[in-house]
Amino acid sequence: RERRDHVLFALMLTDILAVASGAVVGLLLGLLGGGGSILAVPLLLYVVGLKDAHVAIGTSAAAVAASAALTLLLHSRDRNVKWPCALVFAACGVLGALIGARVAQAIDGPKLILAFAVAMIGVAVSLLRRPVSLGDPDVRINAPIATRLVPMGLATGLASGFFGIGGGFLIVPGLITATNMTFIHAIGSSLVAVTAFAAATATSYAAAGLVDWTVAGLF
Repeated sequence: RERRDHVLFALMLTDILAVASGAVVGLLLGLLGGGGSILAVPLLLYVVGLKDAHVAIGTSAAAVAASAALTLLLHSRDRNVKWPCALVFAACGVLGALIGARVAQAIDGPKLILAFAVAMIGVAVSLLRRPVSLGDPDVRINAPIATRLVPMGLATGLASGFFGIGGGFLIVPGLITATNMTFIHAIGSSLVAVTAFAAATATSYAAAGLVDWTVAGLF
């Protein structure tokens, strides 16, 4: 009985940690449009306790897709989404995400985590950069903007799929660079791509049996 109680307590603790970790990621996604999803994999590995890096990435992608979709609805209600720009960016990025996910699944877990750590250092350095413009709140898509959105979307999607992250920390500056939209519109618009990239990555990992759906649901 004592052993059974210990197992039940461990399971309850895991559930609580999964919910708490998901709340942190969701908070950052809603506040910044990114940054939260890059914490999802480390939280699942070192706080929730998933043992396999690939399962952590697949589970993270499934959870982030759901969280980002909900946050997108809220930003859309507040008219913070530039839909034409966001859809072009996301459509190009989904292809990259699928390619990145397939490549990542062929790499050993420890090597993948090392690559993830290097990416997090890059994110930290990029956050030190200051915005150079307040942006155009009335930006409209046109041929030059679309031409810039296509390669940026593809490259960002590739990184998102490979690392199992939403990629918002890349998408927000990418959208601003390509379109000169305001920061708040970049946050709202980025969630279209975060949702699409994470869903594409989760689909690829789910097909390989690398998603813990119980943990993903709690997260």
